[in-house]
Amino acid sequence: MSDFEQRLEEFDQYVMNHIPIRLIRLSDMTFAGRDDVRKHFRSSVPRKETDPLGVYKPSRLVEYAILSHRWLNSGEPTYEEMKAGKVAAGPGYEKLKNFCREARRYKMEFAWSDTCCIDKSSSTELDESIRSMFRWYRNSAICIVHLAKSTTIEDILHDEWTERGWTLQELLAPSSIKFFNKEWKPMTKDSNDKRKEATTKILQTLEKATGIPHNEIYWQFNPGPVKVDERMVWAAKRKTTRVEDVAYSLMGIFDVSLQIAYGEGGDRAFCRLIEAIMQAGNPSVLNWKGAAAKHHTSDAIPRSPRSFLDRRELKLASGGRLEMTMTGLGLRMPVVILPLSLPLAMATGTGRARITFDCVLCPSIRIDHINVHNSLAHGQYRYALGIINYSLVRDGSREVVEMQSKSAGFPLRCRQVDQFNSTSEPASRTTDIVGFETLSLKQIFGPWRKIREEGLIEVKFPVTQRFYIERKYIEMVHL
Repeated sequence: MSDFEQRLEEFDQYVMNHIPIRLIRLSDMTFAGRDDVRKHFRSSVPRKETDPLGVYKPSRLVEYAILSHRWLNSGEPTYEEMKAGKVAAGPGYEKLKNFCREARRYKMEFAWSDTCCIDKSSSTELDESIRSMFRWYRNSAICIVHLAKSTTIEDILHDEWTERGWTLQELLAPSSIKFFNKEWKPMTKDSNDKRKEATTKILQTLEKATGIPHNEIYWQFNPGPVKVDERMVWAAKRKTTRVEDVAYSLMGIFDVSLQIAYGEGGDRAFCRLIEAIMQAGNPSVLNWKGAAAKHHTSDAIPRSPRSFLDRRELKLASGGRLEMTMTGLGLRMPVVILPLSLPLAMATGTGRARITFDCVLCPSIRIDHINVHNSLAHGQYRYALGIINYSLVRDGSREVVEMQSKSAGFPLRCRQVDQFNSTSEPASRTTDIVGFETLSLKQIFGPWRKIREEGLIEVKFPVTQRFYIERKYIEMVHL
């Protein structure tokens, strides 16, 4: 296959998989499917590589404008109306015409709007559109944003566009973006409002309005299941019309894919999102606080993005990926068990209390303010901190645990199991049950459980950077 044939194949693959299913042809305001777009641009594929770096990118050839806006309560042009060429006059159609006019000024031949370019009667098409939305905004040549409640840049602070769930990815995904006010006047003189100069007034205002650092806005945002706690905070106060969209609108930001199932409920959709993110093993997904979701087996799933608002600010050295697997017993993961002791003076009174624990293995460390239910039953529990940011490394032929000087873990506890006919005698072996070698035990404790409504807690070991311990301190827990 020649270089030109390879570029043609790459072009075809890009058009048929990475741009919207259909676009508006701006010359006559009719729909153009992917095959139409492919035929339109294919003759422009260069026979010789023209990029100085030798990298061919079909996205530079297949250009389209994309609209970001706040939907009207009614009156938006529909797919059926556009297909029939009978769009009713009104604010929705005026908005579409203004968008297309500005797209033409950017020398675009095609444009896309979520109001009329998706056949919502097709569940297959709707599913693909929602899963691909981030990528479609990322691959656009220009994203045109209409702020229907703003006249000046200062008005952005109170514009509904900054409060909606879907517009988060519409801000982060595009490399080029242009803001227009409610009268469709450009809000700056720049052709691209995502300039790299962080001092521009509009970027500073967007940072203040959204809580997103300006470098995440103007620099090309990298989606993925990382910095989960920080990114969830960006979405925490945003609203969606359909409760499931709280989860679906975040798929692209975290680069995961979910089956679209409207009607499943917001809680179940968000649980599925968190489970998908956990597969990447980034511990930041665990840094939340408050009541857990109503999950069938686990107490380690947050209820919503709002669960991350009260998280502890942890600046931790990465310990690498953490194995996390959802099972019938809960979230299965290996943690380093750091035993804690409860000072007897603390175990007084009743009700919930914030208690300071001592570290058994390192007496100079105290773990402050763990929220527990204070009662006379403290003596029936063992307490520990399950450290999550560690790495397994090899020391010759053996595997050891590399610990960070700044670590974090879940506060855990396990309860002594009641036994009938218990004895204080030490464990002994017998062989009187159909050949099994049995044990008589002095104490039995149940599995480790996460202390309710507590998030990750930071612990600082008295070392400079890192230290190494034996692998025996790792236990498999189900949370």
